[in-house]
Amino acid sequence: MKLKLFVSLFLMNFCLGAIADAPKYIFYFIGDGMGMGHIMATQNYNRIVLGNEEPLLMMQFPVTSMAMTYSSTGPITDSAAAGTALATGHKTLNGMVGVTPDTTAVESVASQLHKIGYGVGIITTVAPDDATPSAFYAHQPSRKMKYEIGLDAAASGYELIAGSRLYGTEKDGKESDLLKVLADSGVTIVRGLDAMADVKSKRVILLNPEHLTSSNAGYTIDSVAGALNLPGMTKAGIEHLQKTSPEKFFMMVEGGNIDYAGHSNDGGAVVKEILNFNEALAVAYEFYQAHPDETLIVVTADHDTGGLINGFPATGYSGWYENISYQRISKDSFADLCMAIMKSRRIFTWEDMKDLLSEKLGFWSKIAIPDADEKMLQEKFDITFNQRNSKDEKTLYKDFNEFTVSVFKVMDNATGIDWTTTGHSGNPVPVFAVGVGAEEFSRISNNIEIPDRIRSISGLK
Repeated sequence: MKLKLFVSLFLMNFCLGAIADAPKYIFYFIGDGMGMGHIMATQNYNRIVLGNEEPLLMMQFPVTSMAMTYSSTGPITDSAAAGTALATGHKTLNGMVGVTPDTTAVESVASQLHKIGYGVGIITTVAPDDATPSAFYAHQPSRKMKYEIGLDAAASGYELIAGSRLYGTEKDGKESDLLKVLADSGVTIVRGLDAMADVKSKRVILLNPEHLTSSNAGYTIDSVAGALNLPGMTKAGIEHLQKTSPEKFFMMVEGGNIDYAGHSNDGGAVVKEILNFNEALAVAYEFYQAHPDETLIVVTADHDTGGLINGFPATGYSGWYENISYQRISKDSFADLCMAIMKSRRIFTWEDMKDLLSEKLGFWSKIAIPDADEKMLQEKFDITFNQRNSKDEKTLYKDFNEFTVSVFKVMDNATGIDWTTTGHSGNPVPVFAVGVGAEEFSRISNNIEIPDRIRSISGLK
């Protein structure tokens, strides 16, 4: 009897000790579509162009490993299945969020931590009811069920959800009652970072200002006035959770625009988005430095988008990353600008376009354009603007006219970046960690292991 009592007391003390050693503050950074090629392109720019001797912050973390990303559908995942894996530790079909292939709901590590008293913040530069963020609170057989995902957000009880816009405010082409449901659940909708300073509500959904209706918060390279940005959202998220849950909190921070730029095959935008992601990570790392014995930071990606390559035969396997500095517009925005010019029906000559390309991309003024490329661009300009016979390239989020595709292919040649696809690849993704329990991530081989390690470190299992 005494032996059983001793064993019981020992096990109880052991469990209490394990929980006492659990991190109080957990940051889970996900670079959507951020493969190793994307990181290396950014690091090349960081070292060669910005002159930074120290690598990107995530590359300085003491623990590094990598994870496979396949879904139960096959070797190439989408963000819904990958988000579900990273949030819950379960593989599922592409397109599903927070459920197994047979549509059984599975709980995310964020939800489990919330139940034991952690505040929770879910932050992204795309829509907060998009695939990856919704996997942390929703349980739906399709990522397209935005209204139902919004209802799950209302029921989650999370202290902060942030992103560009909510799709679920419309259903079947009509205004839904989602905003009322959110309000009845105690959620305050806040527009823009400046408005966060005056928030009194415990539960907040932070969105872009109403005049910004894009599905992402705005590309860093486009410098959209008033748009949300990841470093600012991360800072605002920490401040809000410190007010509502000062003892302990969990925050997922997604660089969603990295994925958008990858689908567009826009190397300059990818580099600027990862630099922005790095700045957001630095905000969390500053918090970690103030609480080194209480904080865990994990960084990974849901999948690789675009299969970015540094160096390829057409450029002699060289790279000229300084030319990225001359790009002042995203491929998406350039395509929109071309469309606006065509719709205006005003006379727009090849010489006018050359001036625009010089201003926005540094062509001719900063970057030498070979005669053969200029001839090709002029032909594509004529096909697109004069003949109106462009063969558009369709990608997941955007359609690009033939001229825009050619312009950014020339930009690729000028930087030494190339792509294998406009979709996802099956490449493994990196995992970086620092802080309490970081050593547990040194042997990751599969993305479903990451939330399980967070659970273990936090005393959930």
